[in-house]
Amino acid sequence: MSTASGRFPLISREQMSERQREVADDITAGPRGALKGPFLVLIHNAELAAPLQSLGEHLRFGTEFPKTIVELAVLVTAHRWSCEYEWFAHARIAAEAGVREALIRAIALGELPPDMSADEALVHRFCVEVAWDGRPGDVAMEAVLSRFGRSASLDLIALTGYYTLLAMVLNAAKVPAPAHPIPLDLAHGARRPATQWPLEGRGE
Repeated sequence: MSTASGRFPLISREQMSERQREVADDITAGPRGALKGPFLVLIHNAELAAPLQSLGEHLRFGTEFPKTIVELAVLVTAHRWSCEYEWFAHARIAAEAGVREALIRAIALGELPPDMSADEALVHRFCVEVAWDGRPGDVAMEAVLSRFGRSASLDLIALTGYYTLLAMVLNAAKVPAPAHPIPLDLAHGARRPATQWPLEGRGE
């Protein structure tokens, strides 16, 4: 894949500096398995790419949250910033992880997802508040702290912030996104979604 508009063109391995190759090799050897998506842009600045890939590896693969919860947080963030590539990549990952199609489709449309579990409803509300308001409300923050503890709560905040950063990189670079069966509704990207409260869900 190449990036659009020539803003951050694809760098071949032969064109990379020694440091860029080192960072690219670290990414390829990790759980991502390849240099792709935002890292095709970020590799233009190896010293930026290196800590970001390490942070992202922890947030995506190393927290105590199940993959379904991680991907729910990412999808809320991609919708918030109308980031088509982030949506394309993570809607697919979310489905493969077991996130229900109805939930993915609702987030794409900026609607309240149906039939959420208590954890899904809590994380959805929390991430909507962080992404749209820049901070969670007191009720959501206390509920997340009570349910997940301080360490995991920080991971959840950081997930929203990290994927906000990647959305900014992808949008600024105009990285093109292939079509996805559940497209992101760009007309409603700036509309704050409804959230579920009280947290009455399907159970854990």
